[in-house]
Amino acid sequence: MERPSSTDPFDVIAIGRSGVDVYPLQTGVGLEEVESFGKFLGGSAANVAVAAARLGNRTALISGAGDDPFGRFVRNELARLGVDNRFVRTHGEYPTPVTFCEIFPPDDFPLYFYRKPSAPDLQISADEIDTDAIANARLFWATVTGLSEEPSRSAHFAALQARARGPLTVLDLDYRSMFWDTPAAATEQVQHALQHVTVAVGNREECEIAVGETSPHRAADALLDLGVELAIVKQGPRGVLGKTKHSSVTVPPNEVDVVNGLGAGDAFGGSLIHGLLHGWPLEKTLRYANAAGAIVASRLECSTAMPTAAEVADLAEQTAVEAVNV
Repeated sequence: MERPSSTDPFDVIAIGRSGVDVYPLQTGVGLEEVESFGKFLGGSAANVAVAAARLGNRTALISGAGDDPFGRFVRNELARLGVDNRFVRTHGEYPTPVTFCEIFPPDDFPLYFYRKPSAPDLQISADEIDTDAIANARLFWATVTGLSEEPSRSAHFAALQARARGPLTVLDLDYRSMFWDTPAAATEQVQHALQHVTVAVGNREECEIAVGETSPHRAADALLDLGVELAIVKQGPRGVLGKTKHSSVTVPPNEVDVVNGLGAGDAFGGSLIHGLLHGWPLEKTLRYANAAGAIVASRLECSTAMPTAAEVADLAEQTAVEAVNV
């Protein structure tokens, strides 16, 4: 496809976490027994940006990295994977964060974040935000993690205000308890942010933090009542629910042999972005997003595992055919 010129508005701007994932190359054992590791670009917003770029969208990331070798790796790897890194600020006070995981397929993947006392991506300040670029982007993606402390919180709200609740302003309800003092503190900030977005996406536990509901339909309705135009509730083995004021779609999951489930949600997000940008019907958008998540769950890493458009289409259409033939 023909790519936009560098002066055109971005298709996607995401804001949030970036860092280095250090993942074991042995599975089924604890970190104390692992003998070798792989180093990958990580962080939810960075992974989503890569996923969207891999599908052909002109994408940029707003984030922070340390003034260290890992920070240089983050910037270089973003560029190598097709994400514009001009908005990734270098903050020298804190090192680039590193995240370790353990891999116990099919459903146990403990994460160990090294982000204390803070991380460069949480040091983004409101005066560093390019509000014109954000306002002009076709889609803006923010995550709940960035609301957990200042100055990042003010930067996120400055970005959301620049969007003026424009179309395709998305909040990923990516709640991580270790980044918050209390769940109630998270709920307060998420409720505030939801007043500025048109799309919200999260799993049942994240919806409980956001709106106090774990029932998928009640959670979606509560999000819609707050002014969101599209609520997406991920239900794991029960598939995903997408709901607007006028329609409701539930799409079943894809069956794959899970290697590492940690990147599935970010791949889902990148494909969701692609479907929204292209104006696909909700059912197709969610079916393709499920397929993207399943593909990455069948691979070890996250960012470099993000699928191409052809790979997503192949699995999504295969699944659709199998469902018809059942």
